[in-house]
Amino acid sequence: MPIILPVRENYPQIDTSVFVADNATIVGNVSIGESCSIWFNAVIRGDVNYIRIGNYTNIQDGVVIHCTYEKNGTDIGNFVNVGHNAIVHGCVVQDHVLIGMGAIVMDRAVVESNVIIAAGAVVLENTRCESGYLYAGIPAKKIKPLTDEQVGMLQQLPHNYVLYSSWFNT
Repeated sequence: MPIILPVRENYPQIDTSVFVADNATIVGNVSIGESCSIWFNAVIRGDVNYIRIGNYTNIQDGVVIHCTYEKNGTDIGNFVNVGHNAIVHGCVVQDHVLIGMGAIVMDRAVVESNVIIAAGAVVLENTRCESGYLYAGIPAKKIKPLTDEQVGMLQQLPHNYVLYSSWFNT
C-alpha cells in the first residue's frame, strides 16, 4: 500500500481517478488532480510547504517532488510528464511540459507551457524556461525550438500514461 500521511493536520487531497503505485509516498499539503499517475518509488513530500499537481500529469518512478520551508511551494500544471528519477523542487511547471529522466528543476524556476527539459538537465534557481523550446545541459540552456513532432508528443504522452495506469487498476 502507498504511504499517504498527513503532516501537521495537512492531509493529501488526491482525486479518486488517480493511480498511486503501491510503494509511492505522498505526505502533507499535497493536491493531485484528475487522471494523474504516481508511479513506483515516487515521493511527493508536502511537509514544509504546499505541492499542487494538475490533471493528467504523470509522476514517474523514483521522482522526488518537494518544496522549501516558508518560501517556495511547488506548482505542477496539467498534462505534465515528470520522467524517472527527476527532482522538482519549489518551482512552477506549467502545462504540457516534459521533464526528462534525471533532470532537476530548482527553487523559483518557472518552466512555461510547451517546454521539454532534457534528461539530466539542471534548471537552476530563478531560471525561466520560455515556452516552445528544448532546454538541456548543466546548467540548462535554451537549445532549439520544439518541432511539431515534439509538440505532438507533449500532447499525447499524458494520455498514454492514463492508459498505462489502467493496467494496474484491476
